[in-house]
Amino acid sequence: MKYVLVTGGAGYIGSHACKALAAAGYVPVTYDNLVYGHRSAVRWGPFVQGDVLDRATLDATLRAWQPVAVMHFAAFAYVGESVTNPGKYYRNNVVGSLTLLEAMRDAAIGQFVFSSSCATYGVPQTVPIAEDHPQDPINAYGASKLMIERMLRDFETAHSLRSISLRYFNAAGADPECETGESHDPETHLIPLVLDAVAGVRPDVTVFGADYPTPDGTCIRDYVHVADLAQAHVLALQALQIGAASTAYNLGNGTGFSVRQVIDIASEVTGRPVPVKTGPRRAGDPPKLVGDASRIRAELGWRLVHADLADIIGTAWRWHQAQSLSDTTLVKATV
Repeated sequence: MKYVLVTGGAGYIGSHACKALAAAGYVPVTYDNLVYGHRSAVRWGPFVQGDVLDRATLDATLRAWQPVAVMHFAAFAYVGESVTNPGKYYRNNVVGSLTLLEAMRDAAIGQFVFSSSCATYGVPQTVPIAEDHPQDPINAYGASKLMIERMLRDFETAHSLRSISLRYFNAAGADPECETGESHDPETHLIPLVLDAVAGVRPDVTVFGADYPTPDGTCIRDYVHVADLAQAHVLALQALQIGAASTAYNLGNGTGFSVRQVIDIASEVTGRPVPVKTGPRRAGDPPKLVGDASRIRAELGWRLVHADLADIIGTAWRWHQAQSLSDTTLVKATV
């Protein structure tokens, strides 16, 4: 069997990657400290509860499973928090990744797929953003991801570690079969916030700024379905397995959708109004962020299965409803 260690595999994107790995014939070994991940999301392989800062547990896990490669999702990812508490992000994301890379070096594991971010680019100089766009992050989260990309280059020079870094734009949606989905606490992503407002879980959703230089005045972002992201990780791993050189790819839809479009389409998909209030712009929010993912399409054959925003929101809504039903059943069973 080909085992793949998946750090953060109990999280949103990591759990979808585990399902995609299993479908491709690998056995994902989830390594997660469950700070933000969910034990219930580990469904496609073994589970090890551990932290990327814990070298002893990493060493024991690599000895026990002898994975052919590592997929690294484990990271703190709240941009606002990274500004107010940068030390938390540099310790967990950078030092944790260094600890993992050193454990891999000593275990002679030489293939690494890294969950990076479009946050490494900072404020875009050109849109759509291609991989050769300057990387100039404006927050500690983006800076931590850029530092890890630099570490990967140095580890290749020193230790022949080959890696593919995948720079996400906005992950969205849920597994079409509702086996895993998005569940953050606190939740900061637009689509689940909108669906919470639709369902009455929160009173409304705030639109931060309606006076941007965009067609409807709201920010434009690139939303890519999480299952399509997961498939890109499998393609990256398979490329490394047959000798691909280290590189980085953008993962995005290539089409931008405004905040207002997300709200309107969510209303159409759910058949319900979305209660909205308008707030001031947030510092550091550029008007438009859209990625150019043409390289990974050309070089690895990546294709979007869920390119339509209504499809993306529809899968998220089905997951949202399934979770609400599960919560209601649990309450009734414990009363």
